Amino acid sequence: MAAKLMDNVEQQGKSVTPGNIAYYTMLHLKSGRRSYGTNTSDALGIGTQLKGRSSVNSFDEPVDDGELGEIFTVNDALSQDTEDPAQIAARNLDWQTMLTLLTKRQKAIVVYLMEGRTVSELAVALQVDRSTLQVCKNRLADLIVEFMGVDILIEVRRLPGWRNDLNTTREKSACRHERRS
Repeated sequence: MAAKLMDNVEQQGKSVTPGNIAYYTMLHLKSGRRSYGTNTSDALGIGTQLKGRSSVNSFDEPVDDGELGEIFTVNDALSQDTEDPAQIAARNLDWQTMLTLLTKRQKAIVVYLMEGRTVSELAVALQVDRSTLQVCKNRLADLIVEFMGVDILIEVRRLPGWRNDLNTTREKSACRHERRS
């Protein structure tokens, strides 16, 4: 679809950016442009499905009944319970950049809090008044919010959307299994 748009634009002698082509391709896809297409090489195209060359299946469709009577879905087979490595890498890059901006005391606060210790324990270790460290901690919080955005605390605690959906599906299956028993 994108190639066809690009070809049409070039035939008209116009110049557009790749971003424009991507934007309009996405608009066409969202509006269901595949539904009346005649292309039979597109896996999601209606012509391909009518000829029986492809089919669309739900990710919630059962794949196999396990030996223990558990229900597995395509979603279970394809998803991982671990966090996305790309998100971990991006967060680590953000933190590495953030740590370069911090003072020695602020870095100590971050390390102590990440280890599960309290500001009071850090005050004893640094031989500083607890209230002084609390002020430093508050400044650190403001700096983190300024650097990473206002919703950073919400984002850190939130599970990814796919994970919530997966957990909900598993819980629903478990409840259904319990009711049958």
